[in-house]
Amino acid sequence: MTARSRLKLIEHSLPLEAINAASSREKSVRHGHPSTLHLWWARRPLAACRAVIFAQLVDDPSAWKEKFPTAEDQAKERRRLHKVIEEMVEWPRSNAKDQMRFERAIVAARYEIARSVAWGLDEEPPTDPEAVIEYLQEKGPPVYDPFCGGGSIPLEAQRLGLRAYGSDLNPVAVLVTKALIEFPPKFAGLSPVHPEAKKEGSLIGRQWEGGAGLAEDVRRYGEWMRDQAEKRIGHLYPGATLLDGSKATVIAWLWARTVASPDPAQKGAHVPLAASFALSSKVGEETIIVPVKDANAEDGWRFTVKSTDVTKAELQIAASGTKGAGRGSNFVCLLSGATISGNYIKAEGRAGRMGARLMAVVAEGTRSRVYVTPTEAEEFAAKVVRPIVPELEQATPERLTGGTCFAYGLTTYDKLFTSRQLTALTTFSDLVGETREKVLADAMGAHAFANHPDPDLQLADGGTGAAAYADAVATYLAFIVDRMVDRHSSLTRWDPNPTGFAPKIANTFSRQALPMVWDFAEGNPFSSSSGNLLDAADWVAKVIDRSIQSGWGLARAIDAPKNSYPVRPTVISTDPPYYDNIGYADLSDFFYVWLRRSLKDVHKDLFRRLVTPKNEELVATSYRHDGKEGAEKHFMDGMGEALAAMRKASADAPLAIYYAFKQSEVRDDGVLSPGWAAFLQAVVNSGLQVDGTWPIRTELSNRMIASGTNALASSVVLVCRTRPEDARVIGVRDFQRELKPVMKQAIEDHQKAGVPLPDRRQAAIGPGIGIFSKYAWVREIDDSRMSVARALVLINREIDEALSEGTEALDPETRFALEWHEINGYKLVEKGAGAAISQLMSFNLTEGRMNSSGLFRSRSGDAKLLTRGEMQEADPQWSPSRDGIFTVWEMAQHMARVFHAEEGGVDDAGRILAESRRSGPDVLLVAERLFEIATNKGDNDEALAWNQLQTAWPEIERAADRAEEAGIGSAPVQAQFDFPALP
Repeated sequence: MTARSRLKLIEHSLPLEAINAASSREKSVRHGHPSTLHLWWARRPLAACRAVIFAQLVDDPSAWKEKFPTAEDQAKERRRLHKVIEEMVEWPRSNAKDQMRFERAIVAARYEIARSVAWGLDEEPPTDPEAVIEYLQEKGPPVYDPFCGGGSIPLEAQRLGLRAYGSDLNPVAVLVTKALIEFPPKFAGLSPVHPEAKKEGSLIGRQWEGGAGLAEDVRRYGEWMRDQAEKRIGHLYPGATLLDGSKATVIAWLWARTVASPDPAQKGAHVPLAASFALSSKVGEETIIVPVKDANAEDGWRFTVKSTDVTKAELQIAASGTKGAGRGSNFVCLLSGATISGNYIKAEGRAGRMGARLMAVVAEGTRSRVYVTPTEAEEFAAKVVRPIVPELEQATPERLTGGTCFAYGLTTYDKLFTSRQLTALTTFSDLVGETREKVLADAMGAHAFANHPDPDLQLADGGTGAAAYADAVATYLAFIVDRMVDRHSSLTRWDPNPTGFAPKIANTFSRQALPMVWDFAEGNPFSSSSGNLLDAADWVAKVIDRSIQSGWGLARAIDAPKNSYPVRPTVISTDPPYYDNIGYADLSDFFYVWLRRSLKDVHKDLFRRLVTPKNEELVATSYRHDGKEGAEKHFMDGMGEALAAMRKASADAPLAIYYAFKQSEVRDDGVLSPGWAAFLQAVVNSGLQVDGTWPIRTELSNRMIASGTNALASSVVLVCRTRPEDARVIGVRDFQRELKPVMKQAIEDHQKAGVPLPDRRQAAIGPGIGIFSKYAWVREIDDSRMSVARALVLINREIDEALSEGTEALDPETRFALEWHEINGYKLVEKGAGAAISQLMSFNLTEGRMNSSGLFRSRSGDAKLLTRGEMQEADPQWSPSRDGIFTVWEMAQHMARVFHAEEGGVDDAGRILAESRRSGPDVLLVAERLFEIATNKGDNDEALAWNQLQTAWPEIERAADRAEEAGIGSAPVQAQFDFPALP
């Protein structure tokens, strides 16, 4: 039987605050999190992806009126589904208890998806967890992400028991996604093939569940790689001699780039370009580098490290290094004080005349890092014969949002590494192939692959035998090399004060760019500190250990506009490129050239090119497409084709499309961000209808990218359906008439669903664009077609009006209290009784009634609106059911009081709501108005109190449900009296 078209949860509401909070917390998760397998830029948090996919597939209760007949039944069921989302979005901690909590939440989520699928087929879903997965694999729709990037969306589809597909133009993205969703299930439950794993007593007889066996092999073969590399190049990394004469392992060598002084009097002597000479500013551990003029030293100067009796003034001077005045790459000659301009430095760099000098050595101390003055021998040890690496002789990006080092002569990827770094990394890369042969030999003789029907079929060809296993291990080992590449370039910095960590080497991609770094850190891959190979292997192995071990997963290299979708119909959930924000192809070449060197014989199709494809990438880069107009046309045309292909392949379910935008970049007409408008226009032009726009805050708050660029602000999830082919044309006046009630209802629905106040405006755009996009087009008064940009102006106008409406229906006491509060707040107004009486008259109220209401006091000529604390003192046992003069104001204030009380919380607020459920929408309206008043007055504490109450509303409603079940019911409806106007 064919499934019916039904409204999905994502088309009604989402628990945004829980999703946003989990997404934010997820950014700080490290070991074992899939994002740590391999770096990818602007990756979607798994919490958001999981929630969105779930809500795309689970029916909204209003779709099943026979099961949930009343609005309250539907609201209650919706709250339950929101709770399922809230439980599953929180990434588990490392302890077994929380791991079990997370697994139970995922099991519950799978069942809800299966239930919606089954009800649509007039069936009932299975209840056994394994049977649910089998049911979803057979009857659930596949999920497809045609811009899979770092693989977050396909991974979460797979976690939810669904068949997961991903594709991308970028081969690095495809390989990362394969490593997450394709490879682990192929080798789930297998024991490791490394000979030592079979001999180790603690591992004998162990049950190798999930990816544990594969992870163990990656660790052990990674360790073998490290040992082999140390035998070959370990002598290039000598230890440091400390002040007491003892030896210590070096963590990092800190270098400063140099150029010949432009002052002719210095006769070509090289001088340092250092952004800072400060090594530690921590109280009691102040350490600086001191440049010393010394006629006997090379170029007439040398560095020494000072770590005792460093004064505040010395530290301040050291913090500026040799930087000149102003921003940019301006420096000062150490020897003469002459200015070294940025243009001069660029010219020297392009001519190949830039050098480097060792400033300090960082060694492993007993309890902390030790900074040591460098010796000539240590500097000489780094001067190794530079290897020739043809794979790296590819151009670095000449232009890049956030900065590029190209202009300073670092024009090819091999130039981003010192000779010693390049020697080490090519050694590791060579060992990937050697280790693969060792894994293959061990696998051929292992019990796990005994009697395999096709042991020689490679992984790229669909193999699951010994050769495929060796390919998989080699792929993960290449990812380990990529982690080393990220930590071992001349674009890494020494970070003396990382939050929550000891001083360490900051990775190359601390920001989404390849900017020039003047004083860089060269790590020791054989140390036990940041940037060592064993740690890199452990990071990768932990992801494999916790990988998903069941369900179908497939990733392919496909250009989205040309995607014919090998599986259809499918549910589309995708995160496309962001107009002109991030050049993924330019950034990923940094890793691609190394992956190609390590894996070109393992993944031949992915690495057949010298670099990643650029021109086809759907990013509006002006320099690649003949200016802004050409770039926008490329983006619009390509994205339009991609969206049309998605629409044709889409199942009878909403499409979810992530988009990150920044409203601060405007067109000349001042309307809105061109990226946002262009993307929405492409959506509409492709034949899609927008049903919702959900703001999800998924970007790092400390995101590093150059100011003044179209940097990411927040992500918006567009919820779309296919527009009917027979959609009609509508005039602008009819469009505006239809818009008004829809905007009002949308804001009310989002308010009830607990959509946070700052997000409500963005969420309301969805229904407005939904009206616009459900028609073939909207006719302006001059018969022209209305653009998306023009529609957004009208929609925002209606949102402004809708947000300011509603208070006229409140009880007069509450309306008076709102007006008084906006003028006077909670302060005592001396001699204010007269003004109060005058104001009360306009609400048809008397002074006596207000004094009896429990929220206002007018006495001895003074007047005051009572605070929450004063209201409690006046009536400690207040409740809706026993209030003589019930007002929404009191209910809102008392709910806020108990919600924020030290011994109160959600349950106490829920008990109040249970006594007057009908007043809930009005309480929310008052909370919103008080939030606005507090925000306008700059009262952040009061604004936060009302925002938190609103955000927690779904939780409070669930608490009210529990209270009603316990026998606390709604208060009897109070008779309403019309008081005569005062004479």
